[in-house]
Amino acid sequence: MIKIIGIDPGLSDTGIGIVTGEGLRVREYSYGTVSTSKRESLPGRLAKIYSRLYAILNDEKPNQMIVEDVFSLNQYPKSGITLGKVTGVILLAGYQCDVPVSEVSVRSAKQILTGNGNAGKSQLEQAVRQKLKLQEPIRPDHASDALGLALIGLYRYREGSV
Repeated sequence: MIKIIGIDPGLSDTGIGIVTGEGLRVREYSYGTVSTSKRESLPGRLAKIYSRLYAILNDEKPNQMIVEDVFSLNQYPKSGITLGKVTGVILLAGYQCDVPVSEVSVRSAKQILTGNGNAGKSQLEQAVRQKLKLQEPIRPDHASDALGLALIGLYRYREGSV
């Protein structure tokens, strides 16, 4: 049995999805978010994301962690820099917990899960929900995205790399 954790980085909400299974079969899954407040300092928010993820990785002991790769929108370059900082603490937590880490671009994740690299958030959520045979929408969106990343890791898992 393989356990994969998917992470959708975000400063306000970092999505976390965990799947256990083999090949295309999912036996168990769970999901949630680490939320931070705008009232906290940036270092405080990063510390919270890091410490919560570090604890989850130590408890769950996944075989692999799949992280959404950093991207930046031209009209919001500063948000790309902030996302890079969040991703940095996520990668550090994975390294310190001795969990192999792979990054997957947003476009690749959409292509793999929906067949369309330009799919919208709702299409992606529906694809993840369908693969997990869920009736109710997966909320928040960051958790759905993280579950999608975990599914990609499960489908592609081979000892040592994704």
